[in-house]
Amino acid sequence: MSSLDDLMKLEGADAAFTFNPSGELTAHQLAADSKLQPESLDLLAHTFVANIAIATLQARGWESATGQGGFYPVKGFTLIGLEYSTVGNGSCGVVLHNESADFEAAYAALTP
Repeated sequence: MSSLDDLMKLEGADAAFTFNPSGELTAHQLAADSKLQPESLDLLAHTFVANIAIATLQARGWESATGQGGFYPVKGFTLIGLEYSTVGNGSCGVVLHNESADFEAAYAALTP
């Protein structure tokens, strides 16, 4: 997984952050012109943890109910917004401007 410095070098990066298993923000970096606040990143980190838990529940339930595999474990995902989106994997995330974001590069940088 890339460092916060590396994540901030991604095209369109506005913020990069890490969080613990319960969703508290542990570290972050903001672009010089970012409008984001650390409190927003903390809420986003909690959102990641909650959504991973729900997606894991759904993936395990689907595998159990259908016998199909490959849905679990859930490691990360992308939240799409109108102006910004965020990509997260494990305990790290990056906020990107949609107009210049390279989502594949972001996910690759977040993959251990």
